[in-house]
Order: sequence, then structure tokens, then C-alpha cells
Amino acid sequence: MKQRHWVVDIGNTRIKTGVFENGRLVEDMSFSGLKECADYLKPQDGDRVLITSVRLSLNELREIFSFPFLYFDHQTPLEITNSYGTPETLGLDRVAAVIGARAYKMNGAVLVVDLGTCITYDFLDNKNNYLGGAISPGLSMRAKAMHEFTARLPLVNVRKTGVSYLGTSTETCMQSGVYHGIAEEIKGFIRKYQQDFGLVEVFICGGDAEIFESLIKDHIFVIPNLVLYGLDRILIYNVEK
Repeated sequence: MKQRHWVVDIGNTRIKTGVFENGRLVEDMSFSGLKECADYLKPQDGDRVLITSVRLSLNELREIFSFPFLYFDHQTPLEITNSYGTPETLGLDRVAAVIGARAYKMNGAVLVVDLGTCITYDFLDNKNNYLGGAISPGLSMRAKAMHEFTARLPLVNVRKTGVSYLGTSTETCMQSGVYHGIAEEIKGFIRKYQQDFGLVEVFICGGDAEIFESLIKDHIFVIPNLVLYGLDRILIYNVEK
């Protein structure tokens, strides 16, 4: 039987899991509750498991999951050097994302753009130093903010591709502002990093990544499950130490 790696990312609202065989993602799932996730996870003898959580401690996780697992936290050894000014506040999903990018690009600098509730930009230089990045409001957050902080603007859906620059109604103007505002922001950050660091490979991931597939070109890749790949690589690094 093939040895499998199971990785579990417990976020604030969703739980994402991935099953890997020899570095290849063979199954990924998303859950809203811990019970359904625990019922799904069935590692066999010889399988390896990594779990990380933004809301549950190691002891709490041990009460939920009966099998052995590696707990990924800020003390977990990594293959990169964390040069962030406040490493204890750095989201572990951001760390996993850049390590996932390194799995695809073994050498050189990489920039990860994670399109989730917030948009995070994370930079790993060509010497494997994580230097930081930026955080800005995500797609849904921008649309919701315009609705909630004004008296008459509606709540618009922007989860689609092909949004025109030229809005011809209030709704389409808002959609244009959200979609193209993010697209131009991403292009601007990429341009700045490439000006300062030379050739930078860019990886776009996260729940809204596929909406921005039009940004794909040379040295820009869309890989929605990049964080899961990073968690698998962290598991491998610690198992083989």
C-alpha cells in the first residue's frame, strides 16, 4: 500500500484537507465542521499526518483526532529562514504558501499572492529568506465594505471573470472597481518586486485565484491549492530530518 501524507489546515471558518502521494495531490476536500473532517480523516498505518490550526491548541486537537500527527506551529523547523519582523504574528498559511511555491520553483525569488478573505503578498528571496510582503482587503471584503459603509450602494457579486473596465450601471461600476482594482494592484506589486529583485516567479493561490486566471503569463502561475502543497513539503522536511 502506498504511503500517504494527509495535511489539514483548520481556518477560522473552513477546514481544508489534502491527501498526497509522492508529492502529488490526489484528493482535496473542504469542510465547515470539525466532526465531518474527523470522520473523513482515515490515515492508515505508515501514513503521515500534519495539522495546523488558527483556533485550536495542540491539546484540543489531540482530543479530536486520535491518530498521531505533526502539529505545525511557529516552532516547527522549516527549510526557509524567517526574517519577518514579528514572526510570532505571521500567519502559518502565508509560510506554507511560500514553501509550496518553493516546491514548484527550486531556485530564485518567488512572490505568492493569496486571494482569500484578505489578499496577502509574500516574498521569498533567492537565498530562501522570507522577507515579508503586504496585506490588503480581498474581493468579497471590498464589495461588502462599499455596501456597508454607504447608504445606497448595493451588495454586488464579483465572483466571475470578464468584468469590463467600463461600468455602465452602478452595479457594474462597482464590479469593475473591485475586480480591476485587485487586478491592477496585483500587477503593480509584481512590477515593483521585479524592479527591485530582478526575475521573480509569481504564484497566485487561494479561493478567488481562478477568477484572476487572465493574469497568467510568463513567470505567473495560478495554483489554488498552493498552501496544501506547502504543508506537505513541511511534513516531508520534518519527517526526513
